[in-house]
Amino acid sequence: MISTMPARFSCLSGSSGPRRLGPLLAAAAVVALSCDAVGPQEPLPDDIAVEVVASGLSSPLYLTAPSGDTRWFIVEQPGRIRIVENGQLLTTPFLNITSRVLSGGERGLLSVAFHPAYASNGFVYVNYTDTGGDTRVERYTLGADPNRLDTTTAQLILTVDQPFANHNGGHQMFGPDGMLYVALGDGGSGGDPQRHGQNLNSLLGKLLRLDVDAGTPYAVPADNPFAGQAGRRGEIWASGLRNPWRFAFDRVARTLYVADVGQSRWEEVNVVPQADAEINYGWNVLEGSECYGATTCDRTGLTLPVVEYSHADGCSVTGGLVYRGEAIPGLRGHYVYSDYCGGWLRSFRYQDGRVSDRHEWAVGSLGSVLSFGEDAAGELYILSANGNVYRIIAGG
Repeated sequence: MISTMPARFSCLSGSSGPRRLGPLLAAAAVVALSCDAVGPQEPLPDDIAVEVVASGLSSPLYLTAPSGDTRWFIVEQPGRIRIVENGQLLTTPFLNITSRVLSGGERGLLSVAFHPAYASNGFVYVNYTDTGGDTRVERYTLGADPNRLDTTTAQLILTVDQPFANHNGGHQMFGPDGMLYVALGDGGSGGDPQRHGQNLNSLLGKLLRLDVDAGTPYAVPADNPFAGQAGRRGEIWASGLRNPWRFAFDRVARTLYVADVGQSRWEEVNVVPQADAEINYGWNVLEGSECYGATTCDRTGLTLPVVEYSHADGCSVTGGLVYRGEAIPGLRGHYVYSDYCGGWLRSFRYQDGRVSDRHEWAVGSLGSVLSFGEDAAGELYILSANGNVYRIIAGG
């Protein structure tokens, strides 16, 4: 356990609470390169804009693409993954598992992740709510058609019982270390009545880290903070989450962003070095940085958000991504996010443990923002309940 950080780690500092450095930052040289890679920031543009690149979708919840691919893969909540190729939304889905999915509210097909070696193994991972209301993470394999997954290849990776219909979380993503990270909400209802967020023997209210290449269906990485500990689930990477609907890795600054949906007062965005394990984000001791349900509380060991806003300004944070594309140089390094009720578009830059350049962008009506996405070139997209997918572009 490391309680203080040497000076060479300063560009990744800023989180509070216990931390443990994993293999990603084992060498100081790697960290130094990561710091230098952030580089000087170009001036923030005067404005940015959005353009509709796909429409007519059914609750589009996520967009991504494997490395080097010019297509976009869009998750629809009812249980389909659609492809946009050469600017056209293809009629035949990449995957259709609507018969296996319970969709509505916070349930449904919630995300997709391409294996880092997708080009050679064809592995694709999905996270959805099954017809019994529980979370399933499954792997599918590409068939002979490059635009179709073979539904007969389904392999169960993880299933988690969901006690209530909300707070499924549902995002998953491969980290820069090749591990599969899976975000799970606290199980739902309100206020975490079953106390999952702070229970290290429960997978709910956690960010998990799984090695899907070292075991069947997965192995617990030996450097996970609770690996091999009795009464604690080895899959856990971080705890104290209410409903981490979306999280993101910044591959340049080597940071992990977690946007956690609040209860009734505060929405929050957290940023920590991506290699920090055993982070406790505080729920349900805290909502944002405020004590939840009490006038005082013990914040020892808890990581506080770097950005938070009250429900006077929205109702449910829609976590985004750090822009690393080429179209808007001045936006590089900014985390772009929104709110389901607020419908606004905001960004901030996080470096050296500080938030700067907070900005709200006037881009017109986006509807209820469900999610963000990123293509293989690093350009960002906004997905709305109105069925549209918007690409963020340079303004003017």
